[in-house]
Formats: sequence, structure tokens, C-alpha cells
Amino acid sequence: MTIKAYAKINLALDVLYKRPDGYHEVAMIMQAISLNDTVALTSQPATINLSVNIPSLAADTSNLAYRAAALLKEYTQTEQGVHIYLEKRIPLAAGLAGGSADAAAVLKGLNQLWELNLSLDELSKLAARLGSDVPFCLYNGTMLATGRGEVLEPLPPMPHCYVVLAKPAIEVPTAWVYGQFRASEVCVRPDITAMREALVSSSLAGVARHLANALESVTIPAHPEILKIKEDMLAYGAMAALMSGSGPTVFGLSECLEQAEQIAGQLRSQGVPEVFIAETVSKVE
Repeated sequence: MTIKAYAKINLALDVLYKRPDGYHEVAMIMQAISLNDTVALTSQPATINLSVNIPSLAADTSNLAYRAAALLKEYTQTEQGVHIYLEKRIPLAAGLAGGSADAAAVLKGLNQLWELNLSLDELSKLAARLGSDVPFCLYNGTMLATGRGEVLEPLPPMPHCYVVLAKPAIEVPTAWVYGQFRASEVCVRPDITAMREALVSSSLAGVARHLANALESVTIPAHPEILKIKEDMLAYGAMAALMSGSGPTVFGLSECLEQAEQIAGQLRSQGVPEVFIAETVSKVE
């Protein structure tokens, strides 16, 4: 069985406050994009094994895909096993939920492969135990995410467009970004209501106008190259540009593929090491 694990971008990301449990209360509008990993699942007796196409990525019990299979096996008490092969295309530690997407694909795929017949709601509760982005990656499409990211509300699909993604050669630990966040330092607060209205009215211009990420107030001062990529994307013709998640990947929106290719080409010529072109995708069953 082979499943696509889709990356995500954040159209709007606001951090509201730190909760007593140590997590931050957030309000985010999340969008699935066509950039994906491939997750291949092969049934086998009892054991769970994992292999990946990238030597730098751990293929052991610390990998979120492995943890997803182990959690589902424990939860259902099945005696079945699986070999998981990850074909990675989503860049690592990029703010695009690559690991979360892989975990969600494993949960969804094993539910079929092992014939467990769990509901999507049941899988979502397990997904939340693995990470805040994993529940969204089960559903995909366009969603409002609240709580620590696991409380989801479907929204009207984002109007189709192309998404240019550019990841500079830096790593930004998510925990560090949230730990450094100070609400008083946010210059442009995301307007979740306005973004929602843009989606309801199917206005790509409205979506572009209201892109905002409160976490830029932490990551950009520490890594000015992120701002440089944003500025370059706009100069090359993107409708709007924003850092995704806690970074460091920046995405820019374009109405046509030709323009997206021109933007990507310019970024590559400027030495940005990882540049991709994707498109928005609606809910994936």
C-alpha cells in the first residue's frame, strides 16, 4: 500500500497565550499543498520496521512514522506488523509538517492495511498524542486549528494557486521559537476572521492580503535571510509571501505556473538551496 503524505503551509498563525500544561494556545489556518512524501506500507508478522531514502533521517523508534505505527499497534492490541518505507521529498525541519504528514499517512494506511476500522475521529485522537500538526495531516484541505493545533474546523477550500517554497540552509527548532515568543513583539497580528472571510468568498487576493504569522517576530530577527527571501519573492512577482510555521521555509503565492517557475528560478540563481513549486490541494480522502 502506498500513500501520499502532503505538506502544509500556515495561511495565518497566531499565538494567543501559554497554557498551564506548557503548550501554547494557537489559532491557525492551515492549507495542504501538493508537495508530498510517499509512504509505502508492507504487511509482515508482528514487528515494525522502518527504512528511509535519506541517510540523515533516523529510521528508528524516534521517527514519528515509526511511533505512529507503534501507537496504533498498542492501542488496538493487534499482532500484525509492518515495514514502512519513507520516500522523503518534503524538506526536513522546514515548518511544513513533513514528519507529521508521514505519521498521519501511517495511521490512515495501517487502519486499512490491518483492517482496524477505526473512525477518523478515533485516529485523530491518536494523532494528537503524536504531535499538534498530525491531526490536520489526517484530514488535509483547509482548516482552522485551535487549542494546541489539534482542534480542527473545516473551512471552504482555498482558491487554487501555485506555491513557491524556499528553505534556507538553517535549522530552527520549533520549541526554541515558541520559547522565545513574546506577544508584545508581534508587529502584525494575524486576522483570523478576515482570512476566514477571504476563504468564504473564495478570494485569492483576500487570502494573499491577510497572510500573517506571529512567529516571524521570533525567527526573522534571529535569521534575517528569511526576510530576504520574502522580499525577493515579492520583488520577483509573488502575490504575497510568508514564513510557514516556526520556519525557516518561506512560501509565496502565484496565480499561474509560469510566474511560479520564474520566481523559483530567480531564487535558485540567488543560491537558495531548496526551492520547490507546489499547488494547493483540497481535502484528500
